[in-house]
Amino acid sequence: MTEVRLAGCASCIGWDRPGYVVEWYEDGAVMRSRYKRCPERCTPASRAATIERQKRRQAEQQTLAAQPATADSSPPPVQPAAPTRPAPAQEQPVRHPASPRPTPAYRGRSEGGAARPASRRPPAAAAQPANSATSGPRRWPAVALESGPDGWSLDVEQVPRPAGPKTTDWFAWLGTGLPLRIDRIHDAGRTSDGMVCLSSSALQTLGLPAALPTTDKALAALKKKLTTAAASVGMELSEEIGPIFHAFRRAGAPGGPKTSVRVVVTPWLGQGNEKQQTTGEMVAQLATTLDGQLDATTLARRIRIYVTDLGIAPGITPATTSKLLLDAVRPRFEPFQDEQGNWRSRPREGALPDGDTAVPPAAGARHPLTRELIERKEAVCEEEDYKWWARPLTAAESAMPYAVACDVCASYLSVTMSLRLPVGPLEHVTEPAWDTKAAPAGLWWCDFTGLEVNPLLPHPATFHGMAPAGPGWYATPTVAFMVTEYDFDPTTITEAYLSTLTVPILKEWTTRLREAYKRVYSVLGLRDGQDPEEFLAAYATHEQLDDGDIERGDALALAPLYKANYKGGIGKWADSARHLDDETWLERIVTDWSYRPEMRFTIISAARIGNHRRMLKTLNKTGRAPFAVNVDSFMYATEEPSPLELLTPPENGKPVLGVLRLGIGPGQFKHEASIPMSRVKELMDAEKPEDRKHPSRLTDHFGTDGTALPDEDASGGTKEQEDARA
Repeated sequence: MTEVRLAGCASCIGWDRPGYVVEWYEDGAVMRSRYKRCPERCTPASRAATIERQKRRQAEQQTLAAQPATADSSPPPVQPAAPTRPAPAQEQPVRHPASPRPTPAYRGRSEGGAARPASRRPPAAAAQPANSATSGPRRWPAVALESGPDGWSLDVEQVPRPAGPKTTDWFAWLGTGLPLRIDRIHDAGRTSDGMVCLSSSALQTLGLPAALPTTDKALAALKKKLTTAAASVGMELSEEIGPIFHAFRRAGAPGGPKTSVRVVVTPWLGQGNEKQQTTGEMVAQLATTLDGQLDATTLARRIRIYVTDLGIAPGITPATTSKLLLDAVRPRFEPFQDEQGNWRSRPREGALPDGDTAVPPAAGARHPLTRELIERKEAVCEEEDYKWWARPLTAAESAMPYAVACDVCASYLSVTMSLRLPVGPLEHVTEPAWDTKAAPAGLWWCDFTGLEVNPLLPHPATFHGMAPAGPGWYATPTVAFMVTEYDFDPTTITEAYLSTLTVPILKEWTTRLREAYKRVYSVLGLRDGQDPEEFLAAYATHEQLDDGDIERGDALALAPLYKANYKGGIGKWADSARHLDDETWLERIVTDWSYRPEMRFTIISAARIGNHRRMLKTLNKTGRAPFAVNVDSFMYATEEPSPLELLTPPENGKPVLGVLRLGIGPGQFKHEASIPMSRVKELMDAEKPEDRKHPSRLTDHFGTDGTALPDEDASGGTKEQEDARA
């Protein structure tokens, strides 16, 4: 039987030639590229097999998320998880500290012909009928524990219930090896602990306080009670007791198998010290019902949906969750067996390195290298989102009664799928050779001052939209656009900081976030392929809810979290962590693999250039140009309080691509607000310079029909509101 090799690796994913990666090397002063065999040796067949396995796994999880909550049936025996896919021996997963399963080996032969050790995993359980009590997944990310007149109940009927009402009974139940686990996404990754969400009724039965104690004495008494009960069955607790804590049993401890589970005390969310409140902030959002109450069943259900969509549980913040997702789909480490047969971990090929890898032009605003350049009045990279409203209105625009604001949906996700990013540290190169088709990621020293650009649009290369005053450092997407669209001569580039390895490392990350984003909005009535009028009507009502509409309520709760995940994740590449002093920041943040400001600059450059392409093509097709841009919100002058007149008519019966198009997909536009032009001119043309403000401040105060909202403020909004929008 032909072996199916690993498809979801971090090497040739994203390349047009499956099974091969592009390797960059120096030939004298010229950077050249060549194909080499991917070390994972994946093939088109293996990729297709991986996609099919992922679909089956997601279908199982979706079955759980959709099934009704019942708790009156007796639980079946817990089935062990079936293997998700064969993998090479060197990619066998490291055994999770809390996992009761043995580390698997795999049958078959390697490509070299050597026989593999026999698998120690049990075979997959037979599929159950859809109406069977054991249908659905064999493991669940989260369950809610309630207590009523008839005893304990859970919102997943396949999970067994505690044997009694005492705290010791509860800890004994937690330590029985419950089928609570979050499966790994990648074969080199690890599984994660499942969660038990306690309700108010469960707290009352266990004799625990309804609110987290606020005094040291009461907290100490609570901790002693819990640790004593846990120790009686061989369990231990995390050092700090709060709204979220861990309960685990070490290998060899009496009372049962090695196990670990997260406990979420739902009524305590939002309480405790500042750290505990921050840690539980995302979880608290998921636990909040439509009427503003914290509910354990709602929390468990939404966590299951969250894990089904993304493959991971929510982290501390959206930014950290984004990095957890990237590490889950593209693990930085892989397991291997040393000469003594012990399993260890090592960095995977192409992993983002630890340590301070910053270069002077792109070290981040807080880095000492940046401060040194600024003190010497030298240029630093300023690839940021647009903040432009410099040009005056034309006579035709000034005569129009409305300004329509259109916002790009998920503009970052519209570019990160195939964007090649610098994996290796940037290296300084003098007289670099430019190849538009295969330019490596990095920063280039370019002078765009002599180029003519369209005066109706912001300058493509600057965030302020004005022409640059001199040469500067620009990311590869900006340089490529200036070369192809504005005839910039790349032979004038004298130096660059370039990566030795350029890979679309956010491909799988983007895929999961895009699919999650599109799924929740489809629940809210916004789908791909809607005509403009249908989309505008659906968007105007997508936040409306009927009583008892749980699915839409869950989608409304998840949509902003998914959006915050990718936005926060992009910002995390240049984390300033203002709560830390400079020395701690340099030791803990800058040396971490996730601190890569040049990565953020490249993504923002690509997103800004993508937005400029849309503006330019829309202008060429319709003659309409925005007069202000705030990040990815475009403001156009219109005759009606609607964006329909801005749309490009179909050509040859097909929609024109790359222009302003209405839709919910990444890179498409939604109608944000319609503002009377008189208010816009009042804000832009104030006599005092300090009173002149970006017209985007008005979008929060007007509806899509051009009328003022009830809280409309004559001042045009606050600085905090504008900062939040940016």
